[in-house]
Amino acid sequence: MAEYSFKLPDLGEGTVESEIVAWRAGVGDAVEADQPLVDVMTDKATIEITAPVSGTLVSVAGEPGEVIAVGAELAVFATEKGTELNSVPGESAPAPARPQTSPAIRRLARERGIDLNGINGTGPNGRITRADIEACPDPAGKPAVVESGPETTGVHEIKLVGLRRKIAEQMSLSASRIPHFSYVEEVDVTELERLRRQLNGKRQESRPELTYLPFIMQALVKVASEFPQCNAHFDDERQVITQFDPIHIGIAVQTGDGLMVPVIRHVETLDLWQCARELRQVAEKTRTGKARREELTGSTITITSLGALGGIVSTPIINHPEVAIIGINRMQQRPVFQNNGVTPRLMMNISSSFDHRVVDGHDAACAIRALKQYLEFPATLFLPES
Repeated sequence: MAEYSFKLPDLGEGTVESEIVAWRAGVGDAVEADQPLVDVMTDKATIEITAPVSGTLVSVAGEPGEVIAVGAELAVFATEKGTELNSVPGESAPAPARPQTSPAIRRLARERGIDLNGINGTGPNGRITRADIEACPDPAGKPAVVESGPETTGVHEIKLVGLRRKIAEQMSLSASRIPHFSYVEEVDVTELERLRRQLNGKRQESRPELTYLPFIMQALVKVASEFPQCNAHFDDERQVITQFDPIHIGIAVQTGDGLMVPVIRHVETLDLWQCARELRQVAEKTRTGKARREELTGSTITITSLGALGGIVSTPIINHPEVAIIGINRMQQRPVFQNNGVTPRLMMNISSSFDHRVVDGHDAACAIRALKQYLEFPATLFLPES
């Protein structure tokens, strides 16, 4: 047998260190070359690193949440003598099949001294579940104890690692350093909905279905040209405001790992259908973990929406170092007094937050009022700039 030391590789674009998010294999496990080994994170991009060789994992660099430098030892493998970096999986002695389960269940099994190889999983495709572990007898020969009472006393500490830690840091930075000014406006989107349905009904198959976000993006382009102070960054250490001519819109996307903000660049050059296509592509790449780091940075203003769960009002937190964020709330039909009578209209609230050091309350209110006008009279979105 020989030992192979695996160093953290250079992940590109000036990365000098990475945070360990989760180990896919544990010390003592037999792994095959190219088998997922560990998830690491740089900025907001989580990257899966695979095993370079086949062998037994002897040691690992650290626990989730720890940061290691590029070039530092990440893991050590015990391999057959002569195994090279580019060895073909299967050339060394075949590794036993690894029971399918989650990292949490593996940890529970280790804590109880239970060998997962002796369990027939009852989950999908034989996956071992918590119930399977609970049903196992104690390794000392005692039967499994099932508590019958409803009382629970467990306390669970969950360490913030990876993306969740980055989100916490970003939110703390934004909330502590930016004096937020929040403004809410009610918008009648009845005509917008009518136009959206008409365009979707006549769209070509090659075009994506329109949601409300492409219209809002198009409206923001016009608003940003009228209120450039809202499409900006503020460096509070240098006391410098940077206003941008291009409009790079961040779209808050909920993923299994937390909230991420992919960026659609140069929205001022896109039409309605192109906005819809870009939205669909960046959202899919972000949810599947395929978004590159450069696709998750560089926004100049952000839109956040909870869709049907949007509630009536929200107070979105600004995406530092931006100075404005637009929150889209739930739409619902309400009775509205109009033309000397009450009529049902489709209404939606827009919740917004601004950095009060950069954007005055009057300007913020005027910007949202302009956005309201474009959405209530959507034909104006297609008029050329005067």
